Amino acid sequence: MGVPNILRASAWTLPPGKSAYGPSGHWSNEDMDPVPPKQRTWSTWNFIAYWISDVTNVSTWQFASSMLAIGLTCLSTHDEAPTSRRQALAAITVGYFIIATYSGSECVYQMLKAIWPATARIPNHLSVSSPVTTRGMMCYFLFWIIQLPLLLVHPRKIKHFFTVKSIIVPCAWLAILIWAMVRVPASISLAPDRGPLSPRTLSGSKQAWAWLSALNSSLGVIATLSINIPDFTRYAKNERAQFVQLIIIPVAFILFGFVGIAVTASAEYIYGEILWDPLRLIDKWDNRAAAFFASFSFLLSIIGCNVAANSISAANDLMVLCPKYINIRRGQVICALIGGWALCPWEILATAPRFLSFMSGYTVFLGPFAGIMVADYWLVHKGNVDVPAMYRPHGRYRYWNGINWRAAVTLLCSVVPTLPGLIGNINPKIKVGGALHLFDIAWLYGFFSALLIFWGLSTMWPAPETFMDQAVLAEHLDDDELRSESASRDEKEKEDSFTVKELDPLQ
Repeated sequence: MGVPNILRASAWTLPPGKSAYGPSGHWSNEDMDPVPPKQRTWSTWNFIAYWISDVTNVSTWQFASSMLAIGLTCLSTHDEAPTSRRQALAAITVGYFIIATYSGSECVYQMLKAIWPATARIPNHLSVSSPVTTRGMMCYFLFWIIQLPLLLVHPRKIKHFFTVKSIIVPCAWLAILIWAMVRVPASISLAPDRGPLSPRTLSGSKQAWAWLSALNSSLGVIATLSINIPDFTRYAKNERAQFVQLIIIPVAFILFGFVGIAVTASAEYIYGEILWDPLRLIDKWDNRAAAFFASFSFLLSIIGCNVAANSISAANDLMVLCPKYINIRRGQVICALIGGWALCPWEILATAPRFLSFMSGYTVFLGPFAGIMVADYWLVHKGNVDVPAMYRPHGRYRYWNGINWRAAVTLLCSVVPTLPGLIGNINPKIKVGGALHLFDIAWLYGFFSALLIFWGLSTMWPAPETFMDQAVLAEHLDDDELRSESASRDEKEKEDSFTVKELDPLQ
């Protein structure tokens, strides 16, 4: 009996597109190619809506308010102003995807409980020691089903969803902030060291290192977007449409981070505990209508964040690994099917310190990634890159068997020193001494050390075939003659690459 056609690899091969950048479908596909000018439709307002949509999510609220749970005051917490392509690991964005999905399941639970209060009394058939219950697992599955259709929408068309979210969610957050300020005035709730749990606040060197650790985690919140934001800026009408991000990113994070801090500080007086998770705050409300609409706004925010910052980024990462079979839509489905169930987000979100440890752990790798890319583009090549050549397996960017050894050495030097601190942060029983403090500034250390090391190695041992007098962009290959010339150059570049290797084995 023959193998069913659907199980054959050939059945899943993507149809050939109009690409002229890769020599064959093995190296690129329509979604992976540079976006044609007529499909670049994102304007300045779309990027404003995108970032407001991305910032107003549960993770931003949780992160800012969870700093109070580890002993920082409102003032020192709000001093944390977060700052922000394709080389991010797919595992990282998949990890964020499942955490956001679990937070979305809490929204579903609050909405169901607001409509049917008996939802809270569904018996638990899982282990008592497990941080998730039968009810929680049911809500997790429901949210996963709800968001799945939006994962099938192409990034070119999803911008309208971000616009809607950027209006509804901030209004809901503002309403919650007003409620909190009415119940407990800011002069009381935001005063330093005046909360009912103020004896738990830190001071001296402990507060300083907690502040640095929180700063490191704040960078982790958007560290993935800092290296894969081209997933969306590639759809910008022009370069000028992207410049607004320099303003909207810090302003939005400061303003909406403040909302999480202020509401959590007020809730400390109202309920006598630090409710750093907004869904746990809503769980204490008696007004069922308010609970439903507030939970709906958070559900909308999580779906938008999961689409924008997580699933599309993961899909692009997976697509680069296997462009013959995976495009953006298939990558998102893979992220949802495998990533949505492979890890256990309820374990990560069980306590505030675990959440901060999870966020900090990613900065160990993402800081060096960002440093290498900044150094390579701005300092080494000064923006003069050959975009079409990036799609050729034997082009000018092949280096040594497809590996730039300078980047590999840089990662080794910038990541390894912070690993002992990462281990000690996850398991405090393992004593690592002062290495724990290096981990507290892992992103900053990784970024600047990688930038300097990679720049130095590229200066002392340059790869001359990668240097150009001016940039070659995708627009330069729009006519058929140049497209044909681009495809035929691959074989010549293959021969040239072998010649270069013979002359200099370090290339």
